[in-house]
Amino acid sequence: MTIQPLNVLFLCTGNSARSILAERLVERWGAGKFNGFSAGSHPKGEVHPLALRTLEDAGLPTDGLRSKSWDEFAAPGAPVMDFVFTVCDDAAGEICPVWPGQPMTAHWAVPDPAAGTGSDIERIAAFRDAFRMLETRIKLFASLPFGKLERASLTRRAQEIGRIGPNEGEGSAA
Repeated sequence: MTIQPLNVLFLCTGNSARSILAERLVERWGAGKFNGFSAGSHPKGEVHPLALRTLEDAGLPTDGLRSKSWDEFAAPGAPVMDFVFTVCDDAAGEICPVWPGQPMTAHWAVPDPAAGTGSDIERIAAFRDAFRMLETRIKLFASLPFGKLERASLTRRAQEIGRIGPNEGEGSAA
């Protein structure tokens, strides 16, 4: 029996950095298990250049990435999401659209690398830090035994993963 990939939507306010990184990371670490999507409540309209550079440096594709509104995923005909994760505190505090299919949700706060100031080296480091934090969480999420966990347990595990700090290693929550 073939199991269809699960749809995962990452939300942030601007959909230009963190949610974009997560979209590609979930596809890498959940290859074949997940379809990654991202959106924002107030999309910037373009992907941050350092987000694209971070993905390219990690060998991940950047083609097709765009900053888009979360309304696209609440509209008729949109892919039905299995999971919706907010990756910024602003988006977590907003009233989200009603998602078709009642997806499981969790908040995975990650500091905003696009808000950083400082030298180019400091700004690049902020993007790499956000990337590593998301990568750790997504690896843990992708390793969950989806076929063995009931919905409530799976939701709880996804929420626990969101509390993993930037310096915690893999294996903490799975």
